[in-house]
Amino acid sequence: MSYDLLVFEPSAAPREREAFLNWFQAQAEWAEPHNYDDPQVTSEALRAWFAEIVVRFPPLNGPCASDDVDDPRVTDHCIGTELIYSAFGWPVKDEAYTAMRELAVKHRVGFFDVSSENGELLFPSESEPKA
Repeated sequence: MSYDLLVFEPSAAPREREAFLNWFQAQAEWAEPHNYDDPQVTSEALRAWFAEIVVRFPPLNGPCASDDVDDPRVTDHCIGTELIYSAFGWPVKDEAYTAMRELAVKHRVGFFDVSSENGELLFPSESEPKA
């Protein structure tokens, strides 16, 4: 079992919670015609977010995968065209939550706490300056 968090393109996702959950469920079918470990398939903002998060939480798979699979920071990042779903180990859940949320705000992408029953759903504010 993992601690799962999500960042997403805010322009692609509905803002109303129930509609967002339906959108996310459809995205989680993982039916896009590409590998889900290549950051080149996603948006510029999500690629910028990914470039920073992998410094602290290196990927388990893909072109920049970590060789140290025993490191608790190694994370399964699943990259779609409009979202990145990250599955963390429980020992790093608090640090992961903080880092993902802060970088989501910085890069003006959405953030969703998948693992919490009524997890935080955050869209960037229109008044925030771009990173």
